[in-house]
Amino acid sequence: MTTNPRQNIEEAVASGDLQKLLEISGMLHGHFCPFSALGVKAAARAVRELKAHSDGMEKVLAVVETNNCFSDGVQIVTGCTFGNNGLVYRDYGKTAFTLAQRSGDGIRIALQPGRNFLEEHAPETARLHQKVVVERRGTDAEQAKLKKAWVDVSRQVLTIPDEELFTIRRVKMEIPAYARIFASVPCSLCGENIMEPRARLKDGRPVCLGCADHEYYQLDGNGITTVRR
Repeated sequence: MTTNPRQNIEEAVASGDLQKLLEISGMLHGHFCPFSALGVKAAARAVRELKAHSDGMEKVLAVVETNNCFSDGVQIVTGCTFGNNGLVYRDYGKTAFTLAQRSGDGIRIALQPGRNFLEEHAPETARLHQKVVVERRGTDAEQAKLKKAWVDVSRQVLTIPDEELFTIRRVKMEIPAYARIFASVPCSLCGENIMEPRARLKDGRPVCLGCADHEYYQLDGNGITTVRR
């Protein structure tokens, strides 16, 4: 077994094999789509320019500004994820991200404003996307047609010069401290372990946010929202 589980991804980035990276990203995203292809393309550019290498130990951070398909491409290519504390989410609603070294030196790549690349390069697919994904009223046949069309459009996206799609600039950013490792405590009501700073006291005993009927933050398709169980 290799000691570097990301070897095939790093080799694809180094050789410029965006097609291979797109195929790998599909394993996480569940299907091929031009928006995750944008994330793959942007992330590969940033990784090459920064000569970044992520081993999942927070030496490299990716700051994403959207929770759409673009971010899946970024996670796969950069190796920065929520689970390894290398992914920072800013709820800006922008198709953009910054890749930065622990030194704070980074590169920010954002989709060019005022352009609808899907409408420009695949207008028929854009209309199908509007009906199936945005309006949620496509038939099974139309959903299948869109998935098939997305494969071709995703590959097409990879061939468009970066400068036609993105604004790219070097940045210096303040990097969050390394993630703290918190102790766990059992909830006195449900018995499940919780991170100590997430615990609340009820009758002098620790309880989880759910059992405390306390508000908590949730990241879903609408962004970050406040929820009460």
